[in-house]
Amino acid sequence: MASIAESQNGIRPIGKHYYTMWQTLFEVDTKYIPIKPIGKGAYGVVCSSINMETHEKVAIKKINNVFGTRIDALRTLRELKLLRHIKHPNVIALKDVMMPMQRNSFKDLYLVYELMDTDLHHIIKSSQPLSGDHCKYFIFQLLCGLKYLHSANVLHRDLKPGNLLVNANCELKICDFGLARTGNDNGQFMTEYVVTRWYRAPELLLGCDNYGTSIDVWSVGCIFAEILGRKPIFPGTECLSQLKLIISVLGSQPEADLAFIDNPKAKRFIASLPFTRGTHLASLYPQADLLAIDLLRRMLVFDPSKRITVSEALSHPYLSDLYDPRCNPPAQIALDLDIDENMAEPMIRQMILQEVQNYHPETAYTNTWS
Repeated sequence: MASIAESQNGIRPIGKHYYTMWQTLFEVDTKYIPIKPIGKGAYGVVCSSINMETHEKVAIKKINNVFGTRIDALRTLRELKLLRHIKHPNVIALKDVMMPMQRNSFKDLYLVYELMDTDLHHIIKSSQPLSGDHCKYFIFQLLCGLKYLHSANVLHRDLKPGNLLVNANCELKICDFGLARTGNDNGQFMTEYVVTRWYRAPELLLGCDNYGTSIDVWSVGCIFAEILGRKPIFPGTECLSQLKLIISVLGSQPEADLAFIDNPKAKRFIASLPFTRGTHLASLYPQADLLAIDLLRRMLVFDPSKRITVSEALSHPYLSDLYDPRCNPPAQIALDLDIDENMAEPMIRQMILQEVQNYHPETAYTNTWS
């Protein structure tokens, strides 16, 4: 549970109070009453809390040492910029970002999200039974959120069960946009590390320098399979073993379906693998609906140009009883992050503060910078 604490310098700023959870000090706005810690990662600690002004339960994520590395700072900036614009029931809502007291020297940042009960990774690993309807509803919501993101020109690039938050009533929301990009980004956009390996599309594993929304569809396919089988479908230990696992299930690929590989060495590696007819997905998941198997087969296609799109997936017969295009309109605008990856820390800090200020318009015209 959260316990009341003193500030590190003994000074209690107006509008802030202090709590400790899991040996972590939280400096939060007085309208938030922390309840208990609910998660921990490399970024810091997440706790549940109540907004005493609205009586709404929320989740507060403390990001430790935001500017520890340029990559961490840029990931935070990217998430702030994206979630300010993205509003969809299947995407996590960022409700507030607390204004730091030392605006020119702050190290930590507190992001306030809507509160969810768990994530899909924990559900899959648990002993909780998952019916065919559970599986269908999770995949449907994931595709609805992804369709909206893609219509807004956003690639998530790191879809995995741990980045899909779930409530007790089975509502699902996509989170963690630190690796997301918009289609107008250039440079590192095409080449840097993306997607946890087990969910990484073949074109990324093969080092292709051009990719699109189909990388997210592949990740959805891997998540779909993991829900059906309660374990990852391609748990590779490194890049080459990942590719071998994929081929062992999908089967050897005809030469025409390797045309997208622009690296001759990578293409030779795939062509050199022993011939295999692959494994029928229905034999891997014998309890699954045959329509679910058909949709999964269309997602897990080696050649990205032949992979089903999100819109096509939502129109698949497997989801026909859930999907109504009129209830899932596209985004009104296409986003362009336009973030210079080579910015120095002072500029990143300034841009993060500008994002924070959107949640605190009353500070826009004050001269209280410290």
